[in-house]
Amino acid sequence: MFEKIEELERRFSELESFLADPAVIANQAEFRKLSREHAELSGLVEAYRRYRKILMEIAGNRELLADPDMKEMAEDELKSLDAEKERLEGEIRLLLLPRDPNDDKSVILEIRAGTGGDESALFAGDLFRMYSRFADTNRWRVEIISASESERGGYKEIVASVEGTGVYAKLKYESGTHRVQRVPETEAQGRIHTSACTVAILPEAEDIDIDINPADLKIDVYRSSGAGGQHVNTTDSAVRITHLPTGIVVACQEERSQIKNRAKAMKVLKSRILDIMQTEQAAKMAADRKQQVGSGDRSERIRTYNFPQGRLTDHRIGLTLYRLDSIMAGDIAEIADSLRTYYQMEALKQQSEAA
Repeated sequence: MFEKIEELERRFSELESFLADPAVIANQAEFRKLSREHAELSGLVEAYRRYRKILMEIAGNRELLADPDMKEMAEDELKSLDAEKERLEGEIRLLLLPRDPNDDKSVILEIRAGTGGDESALFAGDLFRMYSRFADTNRWRVEIISASESERGGYKEIVASVEGTGVYAKLKYESGTHRVQRVPETEAQGRIHTSACTVAILPEAEDIDIDINPADLKIDVYRSSGAGGQHVNTTDSAVRITHLPTGIVVACQEERSQIKNRAKAMKVLKSRILDIMQTEQAAKMAADRKQQVGSGDRSERIRTYNFPQGRLTDHRIGLTLYRLDSIMAGDIAEIADSLRTYYQMEALKQQSEAA
């Protein structure tokens, strides 16, 4: 393990030299590429350097054990040093796990109302606000690509791009079925209803990820319309793109410009096709495993939001929090961090079993 880290540390030092080279700085594409690699290695290298320093301090304190005057102090110091050594070993193992190449990417967020009619559409709106506020706290940019509004409020479906650094890393475990339990405003008897929405988090595809043959596309243009079907634009600016090989259909009507709507629709289409390709690849790789970790299966019921009790439960990791108001206001960092830690531990377990 440590031979590999020392090799990566040498690469890290090499990258520092490159990034100080005026010729590299002048080449912005190369500079960004090397900066990204440098940033990816920095956490591991820093942890390993702290680890080596701890080993030196442990060796020094063990020498002091032979001195009667220093023995007690050295023993106390060794206890804390051994604990820090163990903690750093765990951190280094995590940092050595294969990195998800999509983690730094922006995402396409898709929320669709499911069972529950109007109440499900209202909950879809609540979920979109939750993610939008979480994006605000992380200084990410949210832009609606398409939305089908419900007459009573909320959305039958909403698709948006969430752009920023590390968006996919924090949101990738949000894919799945989200269930809500609460009393609808229209319920005269005060009975609790159960509704559901599905959430999909798709890493945004880049041109280098996927190449689409224009001959495989059917593109239609039509007039934009709002909730209830009324026209909101007098020109054919809305765009619908059908990818013939997969049957995927994407529509966008949020912009007044047909060109902008087409660009947004293509962004979603590429991300959906990339998601299909990566899901199929992951399924093949996991065929001989006992369990596929973090598959993002969107048919899975992942979470329940119980409003009468102010409770959120994530069923995958058994996490229950009694602060639903703050969660719906976008405070979901604890949930995202807990999910990431859980799946990292599962990956470590699988790695040790395979060794």
